[in-house]
Amino acid sequence: MRDYDEVTAFLGEWGPFQRLIFFLLSASIIPNGFNGMSVVFLAGTPEHRCRVPDTVNLSSAWRNHSIPLETKDGRQVPQKCRRYRLAAIANFSALGLEPGLDVDLEQLEQESCLDGWEYSKDVFLSTIVTEWNLVCEDDWKTPLTTSLFFVGVLCGSFVSGQLSDRFGRKKVLFATMAVQTGFSFVQIFSTNWEMFTVLFVIVGMGQISNYVVAFILGTEILSKSVRIIFSTLGVCTFFAIGYMVLPLFAYFIRDWRMLLLALTLPGVLCVPLWWFIPESPRWLISQRRFEEAEQIIQKAAKMNSIVAPAVIFDPLEVSEQLQELNSLKQPKAFILDLFKTRNIATITVMSVMLWMLTSVGYFALSLNVPNLHGDIYLNCFLSGLIEVPAYFTAWLLLRTLPRRYIIAGVLFLGGGVLLLVQVVPEDYNLVSIGLVMLGKFGVTSAFSMLYVFTAELYPTLVRNMAVGITSMASRVGSIIAPYFVYLGAYNRLLPYILMGSLTVLIGIVTLFFPESFGGTLPETLEQMQKVRGFPCGKKPTASTDREENPKVLITAF
Repeated sequence: MRDYDEVTAFLGEWGPFQRLIFFLLSASIIPNGFNGMSVVFLAGTPEHRCRVPDTVNLSSAWRNHSIPLETKDGRQVPQKCRRYRLAAIANFSALGLEPGLDVDLEQLEQESCLDGWEYSKDVFLSTIVTEWNLVCEDDWKTPLTTSLFFVGVLCGSFVSGQLSDRFGRKKVLFATMAVQTGFSFVQIFSTNWEMFTVLFVIVGMGQISNYVVAFILGTEILSKSVRIIFSTLGVCTFFAIGYMVLPLFAYFIRDWRMLLLALTLPGVLCVPLWWFIPESPRWLISQRRFEEAEQIIQKAAKMNSIVAPAVIFDPLEVSEQLQELNSLKQPKAFILDLFKTRNIATITVMSVMLWMLTSVGYFALSLNVPNLHGDIYLNCFLSGLIEVPAYFTAWLLLRTLPRRYIIAGVLFLGGGVLLLVQVVPEDYNLVSIGLVMLGKFGVTSAFSMLYVFTAELYPTLVRNMAVGITSMASRVGSIIAPYFVYLGAYNRLLPYILMGSLTVLIGIVTLFFPESFGGTLPETLEQMQKVRGFPCGKKPTASTDREENPKVLITAF
């Protein structure tokens, strides 16, 4: 009996139908790019200091010296969370005493910001930080906001695949688009930080679900050669385009509520795609809805100017094939199978570390843009732009070179340049920015290779589970990442030292993985290669089949 790809081979590889599906599904990913990183601007923390009310009778000299100074990055700057006790300096002002001359400022009593804060409007007009004063004693709420968004992403990762299997790819795709867009719109009317954060969790669930379902739908509709490009370049590149659009919106719209409103509009523009993106014929066949699947293929053939056979899917033939597949007793896999032997347990632990620390590096670098020297909007644009060549580089390297060496190589590149940031003089801002962007290039390249590498390492029995567990580890890494950025408030270089050290460390660990390039996919636990990088020793006869195996691509999420 023929499989789906054989039956639909008459459509060709890259006709108008395939191009339409490729670009429409990729375009549906663009809102994910700016929603995923919007917190950089929505929760930006501008320069601030304690407010000194105009009603306090102070001379201009005492008003200018009402805030204590502290040393930060070698410079004297006003403290953000303390001021001199107003009652004391008002008394000195009334007596005509001069600060620093008649009064030793270091001996003055200090107090917290009892009258609130004054925020600089040079970069942001308003953010959730300035709206609800998420500074000083409440500054922990800012990284928690971002972490809870990624908790939503983690939860969405669990439910999106199951929902699309039950209700269909197309319905769940547009339902999750509606969740992402709708709850982003509701966020505009948040009255407090708690309400904003709860809604942000739901937005995170919709964001990842939309991404995953679009990935699966494209993989199932497109032909073998095109689905590889779609899964490695299409969705990733359009995500980066959305990432680059974000700072353009934020530059012209510096109020967080208006910015959020502007970011919801592209989601509304995706509504007409309902009439152009079809349901997955593969899913319809699995549900025995043969007529609907055939209608979609007939329309595709008409769009490609190809005469389709009178009968594309023979219900009797397909039903027999489904019954035969259902009758095959597949052995059940359990999570403990990933630790069944010392070898597979070692590979699993190393894989979890690799995914988690690479994810920490990627998201921490993306979220740490405000701590870079220079213009935050330009730096955010460059951070998104550098991802495009990173994805193309990863795709080219995966086609020709051994996996563990190229992954370790780009991790060494990324981690090494991040460690160099600390030795760059402060006056050389462009050099620092260049090193950080090169670090982002290396980490992004490594991150995009992990799905393929992990899928090739594990046997069929536990492959889906292994990719799921390691992918979950990356979500945990994204939840931790905001706290690396949080350290930048105390020392600008500390996040880069930590990220660089951990990235180099995991690059060293990667060298101890077995090599999967050029070998057949393992089918049993016994066929798994040994740790410490010994080659498989098998001829690369099945490398092409491995790359075109849709199961590997689908289980990547």
